[in-house]
Amino acid sequence: MLSPEQTEQIKEQIIHQIESTFPDEQRYSAIEEIKIMGSEELEKFLEKNGVLKQETPQKCIFCSIVSGEMESHKLEENSEALCVLEINPISKAHSLVIPKKHISSEKEISKNILEFADEISKKIKLKFSPRNVLLSFSNLFGHEIINLVPIYGDETVNSQRHKGEKEELLEIQKILVEKPKEPEKKPEVEKAPEKIWLPRRIP
Repeated sequence: MLSPEQTEQIKEQIIHQIESTFPDEQRYSAIEEIKIMGSEELEKFLEKNGVLKQETPQKCIFCSIVSGEMESHKLEENSEALCVLEINPISKAHSLVIPKKHISSEKEISKNILEFADEISKKIKLKFSPRNVLLSFSNLFGHEIINLVPIYGDETVNSQRHKGEKEELLEIQKILVEKPKEPEKKPEVEKAPEKIWLPRRIP
C-alpha cells in the first residue's frame, strides 16, 4: 500500500504528465479524476496502466525538460542546472531549479546550484517585488528539485496551486529573461587644446 506522501507525489507526477500531453478538452476531467483518488484507487490505477510492473522506470519529466524533449518556459541555465517556470504555480513567478543530473537527494545539490537558485531569487525580487522568495526542496520521479516560491501575502509551499495560463507564463518569462539595459554612453566632447602661455620675448 502506498503511503499518503507517496500517493501525493505520484498524483503530482501524473498531473504534470497530463498537463503536458493531454488535449485541452480531456485535461480538466483527467486531472480531477486523479485528485480524488485514494491510495488504494491510485495503486489499482497504476497497476491497470502497467506502471507498477514496469521493469525500466519511465524517464522523469524533469530529465525530459533538461534534455529539451518536453516544452518548458525556460528562464536561465548554467552547466549544472536549469530554471523554468512552474506550470502549476502557487504564486506569480513560481520557478523550479532543476539539476541537470538526475540526483535523488538534497545532499547531492552542489553549492553552484544553490548559488544559481539564489541569483534567480534576486531577479524575481527585483522584477516582481515579493516580500520574500521561499526556497523549498522537493523530490518527484526520484529527481531532487528546488522550488522558488515568491511570497506576496501568506503563501506557503503547501498553498493551493493554480493552472498557469500560457499567455501569463510567457509574459513572466519575458520579464525575467529580459536583460537590463546598459546606460547609454554620452559622446565625449573633444576639448580644445589648452593654449600654452609663454613669457613675452624681450628683444
